[in-house]
Amino acid sequence: MTTEQSRHPIYDAPPPSGDYPGSPYLKFSRQGPFAHLVVDRPEARNALTNAMYFGVKYAVKRVDSEPDLSGLVITGVGDVFIPGGDLGRNTPDSWTDLSMIDVLPFDTLRMSAKPVVSAINGLCQGGGLMIAMCSDISVAARSATFRVPELFRGIADLYYAQMLPRMVGPVRAKDLMFTGRVLSAAEAVEWGLINRVVPDEEVMDVSLELLTSAASTAPDARLQVKRVIDSYVGLHDRIGMADSLRGPEFVEGWKAFSERRPPNWVPDALKRPGRL
Repeated sequence: MTTEQSRHPIYDAPPPSGDYPGSPYLKFSRQGPFAHLVVDRPEARNALTNAMYFGVKYAVKRVDSEPDLSGLVITGVGDVFIPGGDLGRNTPDSWTDLSMIDVLPFDTLRMSAKPVVSAINGLCQGGGLMIAMCSDISVAARSATFRVPELFRGIADLYYAQMLPRMVGPVRAKDLMFTGRVLSAAEAVEWGLINRVVPDEEVMDVSLELLTSAASTAPDARLQVKRVIDSYVGLHDRIGMADSLRGPEFVEGWKAFSERRPPNWVPDALKRPGRL
């Protein structure tokens, strides 16, 4: 065991079982007819490890399989919803040796039989924004912000390249992906990335109200409607994205993020201190 591992007694935490989603950084609870999944890793700004990504996937499947549960709400803690995957090293939550492409919950969210609502309490970007987009409904705090920084990390995110043009149009999709611009909650709802914007203190209440409405619809009919909408969004190039996550640009993007510097593909004349 390395020194880094020895500092974390939860290193190699067990995989999912029962209501435990396989990570101490995810809190799964049953509150009446709904399950709540809280991303709770404030020391890393709620960045998701592989086990956490898989835990989101597991939570959706758990709710689908439980007759006494009618839906799922996903949220974060503090002023962060989910910023995406953890680009640090030696994370203390690595029981899974599956590749990133295997643990991602996006397809599972799109196929869920029971409604899923993302209650976006703050910063939402990368994989976090994709979780929100793949949920059935997303409700954002007025102070929340949104960003798609994958190309600055060396990731050819073909899931975003597939979904964004269908949701916001190709012009806005390139704007988001090529500039890494930050969108306010008001802009995100105007663009069609999320469903509602509410005062910060009302995010959970409104999310549960909308989840109640969605869970009151006829389940078989709802699933048929969801199937048609999902076919419009279409499938991403899974092989191409897997290749990108194994490629040299992702390695350099990972290193640059960890070292708080611009990647080496940035022209010298355009480099500035710090992360992109």
